[in-house]
Amino acid sequence: MYIRLLKPDDAEEYRRLRLQALQLHPEAFLSTYEAEKEMPLEVTSSRLEPAEDKFTLGGFTGRGELAGVVTFIRESREKLRHKGSVFAMYVAPAARRQKLGHSLMRELITRAGQMPGLMTVNLTVFSDNQPAKRLYAALGFTCYGTERNAVKLDGRYLDEDLMTLELGSGEQWQAQGHEGA
Repeated sequence: MYIRLLKPDDAEEYRRLRLQALQLHPEAFLSTYEAEKEMPLEVTSSRLEPAEDKFTLGGFTGRGELAGVVTFIRESREKLRHKGSVFAMYVAPAARRQKLGHSLMRELITRAGQMPGLMTVNLTVFSDNQPAKRLYAALGFTCYGTERNAVKLDGRYLDEDLMTLELGSGEQWQAQGHEGA
């Protein structure tokens, strides 16, 4: 398996994996399968255009198939530029338990840590998603709160845990024992 930056040319493969994620795990994402299947491919393509403050990483199998994704977006307002957030983390069922999610997040943290002035990486995760919470905790994220009834899905309410990782700098994060963890 290997990790690389996704680009607009990856839109079809990304869209296929994203739709799979939304179908198999509607509780894990704010978007819906119905909304995204109608979205033009050009929209997906433009979202994959890397920029100074945002990027999407893809994790590929040895056969070159996209099996995992994660997106990072840095805050754009001046008073918040020291922070960024993780979005749309997903690993296909066939690629789980192979540390692909760990590798994607480690690469995201390393890249984010190289952004001048970025100190904090935030994410939200549904409170009952124990595998994801274990992954994030293993990488140094800590929970700083829970939003009760954050999302309503099929008539039931789901809580979201708010998690954060203080980078200081990418080198500091690695020195804390997270490189290769």
